[in-house]
Amino acid sequence: MNLISVGLYTFQEASKLTNATPQELRRWLNGYAHKASGSDARVKSAPLWKTELADAEVEGISFHDLLEVRFVQAFRKHGVSLQTIRVASEHARELFNHPYPFTCKRFQTDGRSIFATALEETGETELLDLAKRQYAFTKIIEPSLYRGIEFGNDELASHWFPMLGSKAVVLDPTIAFGKPIVTNGSVRTSILYDAFNAEKDKKFVAKLYDVSVNAVSAAIRFEERLAA
Repeated sequence: MNLISVGLYTFQEASKLTNATPQELRRWLNGYAHKASGSDARVKSAPLWKTELADAEVEGISFHDLLEVRFVQAFRKHGVSLQTIRVASEHARELFNHPYPFTCKRFQTDGRSIFATALEETGETELLDLAKRQYAFTKIIEPSLYRGIEFGNDELASHWFPMLGSKAVVLDPTIAFGKPIVTNGSVRTSILYDAFNAEKDKKFVAKLYDVSVNAVSAAIRFEERLAA
C-alpha cells in the first residue's frame, strides 16, 4: 500500500484532530470486548468498519478514516449508541456503494432517513421521535462537520481545512502523510510552531521556511488549539 497517498495518523494524532480519546478510537476501530446479554461471558464486537490501513503493517488510520471518526464522535456526543451508528453506517455503505458513507456527499441529503431507519431497528425510540420532528439529524450532524471538506470527482473527501472560515491550514493525504500543513508553502504546522517556540520571532521563522508571516501565525493558532 502506498501510504504517501492515503495519509497516516497515530491514534494520539487522530485524538487531537477529532476530539475523541485514543481509547475511544481503539474501541471503535479495533473492536472491543463486552459482556453478553444475560451471561458473564465476554464477546468481541467487531470494529465499526475496516480501516484503510487494517491490512498494512502499521498502527494508525488513514485520512478518510480520520474524517469518518469525526462524524462518529459527533453522533456519540449527541447520545447515539455504537449499535445505531454501526447499523446506519452499514445501510449507507450499501446504499451509496461507498467505503466512507458519513463523509460521502450524499449523506448530507440522505442521512436523515438512513438514521431514522437505524434508530427504529435498534429501538432508540427517543431519538427516533426527535428525528421524525425533522431536527434531530440537523443537531447531530452539525454543518461545521462538512464545512472545510472538499470532495473529488469520486465523492471521496480530498482535502480538509480544519480551521473554520480559513483555508490557511489543510490536511491533504498526498502531502506530508496527511499531516496538517500551511496552505502557503506546504510546511507542517508542527514544524513552524516548534520553530517559533524556539526563536520567538515570526518573521525569522517565515524567512527560515520560505513562508509568509501569516502562514506562521496560522500554524501557531492551529497548534495551540490542538494543545488546548
